[in-house]
Amino acid sequence: MNKKKKEIPLKNIRLRFPPSPTGPLHVGNARTLLFNYLFAKKYGGAIVLRIEDTDKERSELRWVEEIIEQLTWLGIAWDEGPDIGGKFGPYKQSQRLATYKTYLEKLLQEKKAYYCFCSAEELEEKKQRQLATGLAPKYDGTCRNLADSIVEKNMQEGKQSTIRFKMAERKVAFEDLIRGSVEFDASLIGDTVIAKNLMEPLYNFAVVVDDFLMEISHVIRGEDHISNTPKQMLLQEALGLPQVTYAHLPLLLNPDKSKMSKRAGDVAVSEYRTKGYLPEALINFMALLGWNPGTEKEIFTLKELGKEFSMERVQKSGAIFNVQRLDFLNSLYIREESVSVLTKLCMPYLPENATKMSKKQLEQIVALHQARMKKLSDITELADFFFHEKLTVDPTILKWKEMENKDVTEALLLCLTAVRQATKATKWNQKELEKILITAAEEFNKTKGYPVQNRGYLLWPLRVALSGREASAGPFEIAEILGKEVTLQRIQDAIDLVKDRGIL
Repeated sequence: MNKKKKEIPLKNIRLRFPPSPTGPLHVGNARTLLFNYLFAKKYGGAIVLRIEDTDKERSELRWVEEIIEQLTWLGIAWDEGPDIGGKFGPYKQSQRLATYKTYLEKLLQEKKAYYCFCSAEELEEKKQRQLATGLAPKYDGTCRNLADSIVEKNMQEGKQSTIRFKMAERKVAFEDLIRGSVEFDASLIGDTVIAKNLMEPLYNFAVVVDDFLMEISHVIRGEDHISNTPKQMLLQEALGLPQVTYAHLPLLLNPDKSKMSKRAGDVAVSEYRTKGYLPEALINFMALLGWNPGTEKEIFTLKELGKEFSMERVQKSGAIFNVQRLDFLNSLYIREESVSVLTKLCMPYLPENATKMSKKQLEQIVALHQARMKKLSDITELADFFFHEKLTVDPTILKWKEMENKDVTEALLLCLTAVRQATKATKWNQKELEKILITAAEEFNKTKGYPVQNRGYLLWPLRVALSGREASAGPFEIAEILGKEVTLQRIQDAIDLVKDRGIL
């Protein structure tokens, strides 16, 4: 039952980012790291980046590098870590094995931990037997009180073993900064494995030692770790270490409220980065996943978040990861970006021949589509027609509404003539092209008996000829960017297409 939340001390606050380098940085982990960062900024604390790589089989250096790269891209900084050092290093658990060995030996000597020689097959059999009788599965303590002589004999014979911690059979309670008072019955957990051997500690043991030696004051993590808390608290007690303050964040959920996992789709920060989400938008979005600012404001810079963040406004229930919401926020940031910067950001999403265009043309293309982009990668589809030497046009979409087939060809011929004549006497820009072509459209409608102000009878075929699409930017903007020669050539190509195929 929740009671009042724990007070937050304002001195000596130290938090840690503890990613495991077994894969790309998960967006859920990034959200957790962000909340740690914001908490530290709020209260003037320090951040430690600690790489938890004791899983030898799955940990890889490339994932360490990837985690650091993605966090740097997001703008989340730390005060100590494997890349910048610090007085509490080393900051990779694989480099701290001798330290863990010392603390494991202490527990073994004090009979607070013991060697367990039960095989995986035996443990599974015991588990199934307990389940079959309606009991919650836990270790039955077979090796808990083995004589020293038997332990020594088994070790000399090289018998496979693990190191188990003797769990106190009592209730364990703590004050969570988010959830208030939380209580566990440790007697239901059973003696837990804390190491494969003296040189291979497991997660729950290693973090307890590291949190103490690195003087960590607060642990902010996902609620999926809440069941680890009583184990870690009892280990702290057994080792005579001070307890830290815990806060467990709500999980990220899919729209159907299932837990967001790696099997559910795009969950790596790098995937969102590749798709063209801006770091500022992703940070803003993640901050609002489980935290409510208490106002109507929803656009925040990282600096603003650091000032306004508070644990009191972190919710207990799961946070829905709504990609549509992320798209909306990202589109806002894209619209606010300068055209020159946005053009540079869009370059990786444009074809190789984009480099043949001038800086001005590229910026015009990006500016033309800026308001329509939800993410940077949208520019690929929105603007691809600018980079084709020859368009592939479906002749059937050149026709607008009730136009006669022959009128399509005549409209394109009129556009070709108007543009050719105009280029001899005026500057090539959107304003002049619009003036000339609107006049031509009105004359065309009068000749054909179409409503005079309904200029689509001329401008629709023109726009399709220039873009090859039913939906695109306006023909004047497109023509200005394409330039005179390409514009005339595309109109001529459309005329040749309908004539050659005899479709219209």
